Amino acid sequence: MDTLLQSVSGRGVATITFNRPDRANSYDAATLDALCDAFEQYGKDPKVRVIVLRGAGKHFSAGAAIGDSPVKPRLSMGEVCALIDAAPKPTLALVQGACIGGALAVASCCDMIIAGREASFAIPEVRLGFAPGPLIATFVRAMGYRAVRRYLLSGERFSAEEGLRIGLVGKVCETAALEAECGAWIDQCLLGAPGAIARAKQALQRDAAPPAMSADQIRELQAAFEALSSGEEAAEGRRSFKEKRKPNWYPPE
Repeated sequence: MDTLLQSVSGRGVATITFNRPDRANSYDAATLDALCDAFEQYGKDPKVRVIVLRGAGKHFSAGAAIGDSPVKPRLSMGEVCALIDAAPKPTLALVQGACIGGALAVASCCDMIIAGREASFAIPEVRLGFAPGPLIATFVRAMGYRAVRRYLLSGERFSAEEGLRIGLVGKVCETAALEAECGAWIDQCLLGAPGAIARAKQALQRDAAPPAMSADQIRELQAAFEALSSGEEAAEGRRSFKEKRKPNWYPPE
């Protein structure tokens, strides 16, 4: 089964779908490589006008597949996010269910998130014994420094309504209305001239957006992330996750 589905409509809407519904659409290295290939291809294709990112089944994505093969993707998650952020086409993440960790970072790089009312978000890495490395800057750019301080350090889940309040989510609707809201947003974007949209996004990223990390900074933080994620805290975090118990650093009452 393909873990990433792709299609392009006659109107030029490219849809990329995480397709591991039996694993809450958690991604592996092959999925991330395919995601990068898709954004590179659609970003260059003049027939593609809008890119929609979504998940099959009940969830958008639960993030990285814990315990899967240790094979690394072609690009680090920081580089994946930079690629999505730089896409010259309007990008939309359509979120239902869980949107966790690296999946939240990917969604954060889209121009807009439309979320079902029951959707939930989290940056849970510290509960697994490591920090999210270069993705911290991605989260700050999407939802602001104060919100990230809270949700990064606590690892707690937050609702779609909270995501709307802190600026992460652009629209919250009933899950049954997600398709209609997605179609309405796409229609608004198709009214814009493709060249003008590409130039507008370029100007936003260059002149108006909070500063992005340099390639050197991404590599430095990625190296620190990899060192920490192979340490004892991370090992205990993974064990406690699999065993569905609190980690050993959680003090007894």
